[in-house]
Amino acid sequence: MHTNSLTELPAAQRERLAFIEFRLWFLGKVTRKDVMDRFDIASAAGTRDLVLYRELAPGNVSYEGKMYHYRDSFQPLFQHKADRVLSALCSGFGDGERSIGEALLQHDVPARLNQPKLADLATVTRAIQGQYPLSLIYHSMKTGPLLREIVPLALVDSGLRWHVRAYDRSKQEFRDLVLTRMDDIATIKQGSQNQITQEHERLAADEQWQRMIDIELRPHPSHLYPESIMRDYGMNQGKVEVRLRAAVAGYVLRQWQVDCSADNQAEYSNCRLKLANLSALDGVKNAVLAPGYKKLTDTKAA
Repeated sequence: MHTNSLTELPAAQRERLAFIEFRLWFLGKVTRKDVMDRFDIASAAGTRDLVLYRELAPGNVSYEGKMYHYRDSFQPLFQHKADRVLSALCSGFGDGERSIGEALLQHDVPARLNQPKLADLATVTRAIQGQYPLSLIYHSMKTGPLLREIVPLALVDSGLRWHVRAYDRSKQEFRDLVLTRMDDIATIKQGSQNQITQEHERLAADEQWQRMIDIELRPHPSHLYPESIMRDYGMNQGKVEVRLRAAVAGYVLRQWQVDCSADNQAEYSNCRLKLANLSALDGVKNAVLAPGYKKLTDTKAA
């Protein structure tokens, strides 16, 4: 892995090489402009870094069409932690000041119990970036392991697990699939009719993803000191308004422990927040995940 060569390089150059590897592994390609824009360096310096990375790891990268591409023989030179990779994918790679080495302040963040395998994550994120379908074995809680074809579209953090928002061809609908339940992930063979994504399988056709809802949160009425909750959540005039995608609303309301019952049921009195506008969840498919939520028709039937 050329460890000795890497350790002899300046820290700033190692960071640029790690960025090149990150783009290759998780997005499938990297250009000189990517490196120049991220690190504000001259064209010649960006070219040198790309050439050096190719020399250090010739099995990782191929050059075609003025662009460096991921190769199936890829073996990472750097250590990439899953939580940082996911953060970088969703928030940008190292934007703002970064600490190198020890943290600036003492802190403790509990680790997730289930991190996806980096190789599986990279296969999925390349498919999202490249807009092509995958075949895989998916371990469903209801049916067990089954072969599926999906068109990966986006990553979704439920607060408990990482999901892939995808069009599931076996169900013929958009669904959230848990990353850690995926096995034998593979790209569909070139030239196959199934290798082509259709318009109805793309993110623009995902009504739940495209739909934005506005929710109004207030302090839960069971608490004696609502002013403390107002301070916690930066409320103005006793409320805070949040805009969410319908596709993630249920996850967010569950993670925030928002009481979404119609009549402030006692079992949800430990919630700090109350959803004031329940009608915002009409037609939201995953609203059933929210604490206490029942469809209006279910409430009437009861």
